[in-house]
Amino acid sequence: MSDRLLAALTRRRAVLPMLAVVLCLPPFYLDAFWLRIGLFSMAAAIGAVGLALLSGTAGQLSLGHAFFLAVGAYGYAWLAGDPGPGLPPALAALLAVLLAGAAGGLFSPVAARVKGIYLGIATLALVFLGHHVLLTADSVTGGFNGRSVPPLTLGGFAFTESDPELTVLGVPFGAEERLWFLGLALFAFTWFTARGLQRGRPGRALAALRDSETAASVMGVDVARHRSAAFVVSSMYAGLAGVLLALAFRRVVPDYFSLALSVDYLAMIVIGGLGSVAGATAGAVFVTALPLLMTRYADQLPLVTAPGSAEGAVGPTEAARYLYGAAIVLVLLYAPDGLHGLARRVRDRARRRRPRTPAPDTGVPTPPQPSARPKEHTP
Repeated sequence: MSDRLLAALTRRRAVLPMLAVVLCLPPFYLDAFWLRIGLFSMAAAIGAVGLALLSGTAGQLSLGHAFFLAVGAYGYAWLAGDPGPGLPPALAALLAVLLAGAAGGLFSPVAARVKGIYLGIATLALVFLGHHVLLTADSVTGGFNGRSVPPLTLGGFAFTESDPELTVLGVPFGAEERLWFLGLALFAFTWFTARGLQRGRPGRALAALRDSETAASVMGVDVARHRSAAFVVSSMYAGLAGVLLALAFRRVVPDYFSLALSVDYLAMIVIGGLGSVAGATAGAVFVTALPLLMTRYADQLPLVTAPGSAEGAVGPTEAARYLYGAAIVLVLLYAPDGLHGLARRVRDRARRRRPRTPAPDTGVPTPPQPSARPKEHTP
């Protein structure tokens, strides 16, 4: 093992524990508004990682991601709620993720045979079909008004406000504080499993499939099976994101899971960088946090009015969409590999500019190097 590789591994082992400690600190210092932004961002990051595996790694376009988010969210709310089977919340959450994967499996034969823009149009039908079902299946979804989400409990510990109140280091832990650590655990699971898939044989097969189907099939990659598997895995990540979103919102409504949500997820992976787990995370944080921050500080921003203001004014949600739409254009023009690629190039440039450490003086004189002389001509 080279010294450079050993140093990189040592730095990574030191950075990960420090990052974990930093991410555990916000519940002790931030109020509920910032914790909710973090929760929504973690849920969005989980779904964006799944879409990055499908679109960035496997090269499959999907506009139906909102449908699988809705399956996970409503699946948990129905399985754990009343009316519904009333299952234990932990079991209901697991079954909701599997239900989203099963929905992706039912659609996977289409994903195995259709690609590109044609697959995008086919998945677009899922959003409209799902929205219609959410509005009409009142006994399961609650119709237009949606339905409340039962709190998650694990081993008698409830991720909500409960009596008696929980206090840690003098800080009262309510629903947001408790869900923060649940979101961190789910996001860490998503991060490491997705990175493992990308670096393993499945990821290399999907990357080969994305670059050239002919070359991949020659190398022995089962094209239809890997396409179907990528769609199912992406659907399960979306279902997990839907469960966390439902727990954070505490109520699910059909209008949230619309085509605009699918477009938001495409914006996340394009801005962050296609095929990158870290890039999908950065794009998810940007797209999720921007409208929430603009809503809070709308009265302090030019050309932006608070929600519910006069007709014709630009609200914070619309302004946020304009901004990350402009960000997509700038990324496509100047950084096609997204924020992740831009950060990698900046890091590499900083390393090249870093002065090299001179070799230590050992006191032993360096032997003179023989001077090069031109080769004599042979007659």
